[in-house]
Amino acid sequence: MVNSYEIDILPGVWGDLDEADQSRPVNELARILLDLIDRGWIEVRRFAPWTSPAGENGFQPGELVPRDQLPAILEDSANWEYPEDGNWIGALTLVETDAGKKITRLSPEEMAE
Repeated sequence: MVNSYEIDILPGVWGDLDEADQSRPVNELARILLDLIDRGWIEVRRFAPWTSPAGENGFQPGELVPRDQLPAILEDSANWEYPEDGNWIGALTLVETDAGKKITRLSPEEMAE
């Protein structure tokens, strides 16, 4: 879930895992992500180019990856590695949904405590 609001590509997940989880096979991590997707907490999208109002180039979450394609895509270990050429366009990114934001954010009441 951390990766989904950091706006990072999928390989960034490795830095958010504790040491024990970093040794898990990719197919196990894929199953965990699929569970979060099926709960409606995150989506998997592909990074797309973006230009800020100031004219600076960057990236934003783009096209939604269809759910039926996700098992094969998430179990492909190449998708869990940073691109060798450094180009993030088309790389997978996890995006927090509105439902996911409800479980990762403090309510106004909690913030006041």
